Amino acid sequence: MFPTLLFDQDRIDPDRLRDQTLRAARGLAAMGVREGDVVAIMLRNEPAAMQAILAARHLGAYWCGLNWHFKSGEARWLLEDSRASVLIVHADLLPQIADGVPDGVQLLVVEPAPLTRKLYGLTDDAIALALVSALTRSGHAEWSAWWRQHEPSAEAPRRPRGLMPYTSGTTGRPKGVKRVAPATADVASRAADAERLGKVIFGVGADSICLMSAPLYHSAPASYAAFCSQMGATLRLEPKFDALRTLRFIEAERISHLYLVPTMYQRLLRLPDAVRAAHDTASVRFVASTGSACPAPVKQAMIDWWGPVINEAYASSETGYVTFIDSADWLTHRGSAGRVAGNATLRIVDAAGTTAPVGEIGTIYAIQRDYPDFEYANNPASRRAVELDGLVTLGDMGYVDADGFLYVCDRNADMVISGGVNIYPAEIEAELSVMPGIADCAVFGIPDDEWGEALAAAVQLRDGAVVSEDQVRSYIAERMAGYKVPKVVAFHESLPREDSGKLFKRKLRAPYWERAGRSI
Repeated sequence: MFPTLLFDQDRIDPDRLRDQTLRAARGLAAMGVREGDVVAIMLRNEPAAMQAILAARHLGAYWCGLNWHFKSGEARWLLEDSRASVLIVHADLLPQIADGVPDGVQLLVVEPAPLTRKLYGLTDDAIALALVSALTRSGHAEWSAWWRQHEPSAEAPRRPRGLMPYTSGTTGRPKGVKRVAPATADVASRAADAERLGKVIFGVGADSICLMSAPLYHSAPASYAAFCSQMGATLRLEPKFDALRTLRFIEAERISHLYLVPTMYQRLLRLPDAVRAAHDTASVRFVASTGSACPAPVKQAMIDWWGPVINEAYASSETGYVTFIDSADWLTHRGSAGRVAGNATLRIVDAAGTTAPVGEIGTIYAIQRDYPDFEYANNPASRRAVELDGLVTLGDMGYVDADGFLYVCDRNADMVISGGVNIYPAEIEAELSVMPGIADCAVFGIPDDEWGEALAAAVQLRDGAVVSEDQVRSYIAERMAGYKVPKVVAFHESLPREDSGKLFKRKLRAPYWERAGRSI
């Protein structure tokens, strides 16, 4: 099925989107894209992105999203490792990765839409120059002119492969997570399994009016958009998240379903009370969130505002969606990531490699069997390093309570051991995230001669706020054990986050350990 796609003032009905997609599919096939090949996409959220995704799916090809912020070296690694044969890229983004595009990768160039130019501050002159330069390099027409020259593909859809996301996992260079295509006889049953699970995680149906402003190069937003398509829902795409625009769309278009991450919640909550009260959000029935844990005070504030419509899932590119929790269960199990969803298996493993008792923190191992199995592209040994009895771990630490609810404490790599005591920065960050004047924060371990490690807090203040190091320490000291009070508080103009909200904590941690001449 195809969704009704909304973008800016344009409404693309399913028949029109199907025609566009099948024309693009025929064009990609003419470029040599075959079943099991990889199409790389470096596009902001626009109709072109959905056309490309659905065209690759029709051909049974994987599609691989490139982060909009990538530079040449990062792009080269992904394009070479994925063995992508085609790259579809926004004209203004190509210069920053041009030196990293391997020989033999065919280019299709997309002219950014007027709305994208406006939201990203791109001038028409700059786009015109970028487009001319890109087309000269690639030798191909601009995307919309290119797919229009092809007749719609008359071929039946191939076995769907879907997204091949690249993830850093626990260590090393990013690795491509490649789902193994189901056998032809199993395609229908696998699709039914995924649809059943998707209805739980995303809540989307044919009558849903959905809003997506998170970047489609990330696996969760991409999964959400693909599921909206599968269900024949209405999907509004936004090139980037804006809190006020989100409220306006909710009210004007009666948005019923959204995908949001905690960073977006926080930006919505920072809007003036009068602005929040002036917008009707009663149409919202289901908000899906995954990727990073939501601080309890932030989630509570969203439930208080929008009602019991906030839903969360614990997942990774490797495991798929493992647990799910709705607002009702969360209110009685605050801080939980939920119970096992679908046909997932979850196990907490202690230091001895055995199943940990109820309530005891250990390493989280899991897998969702409603999805096809995965392998790391070109690197099967990497899976063996994170696997135990068919389950995999990304290094997350957590425990399961007596009711079967999972609580994620922190990443094993983020855990700080100070004087022999295990400290999980996530709980300190949850307190700091609601401290007056603080817009963003991160807590991590730094070297300490006496204790091995000490805590450091990187803090970003709200505009106009004045907060001192001592005030930050006092705030934590009043609410948490003394050993959880940061020794160092450093203020930053902004923290290194992706558009999805993912924090690059290693960039904050690295300078301290480099000066110490050792690592944890």
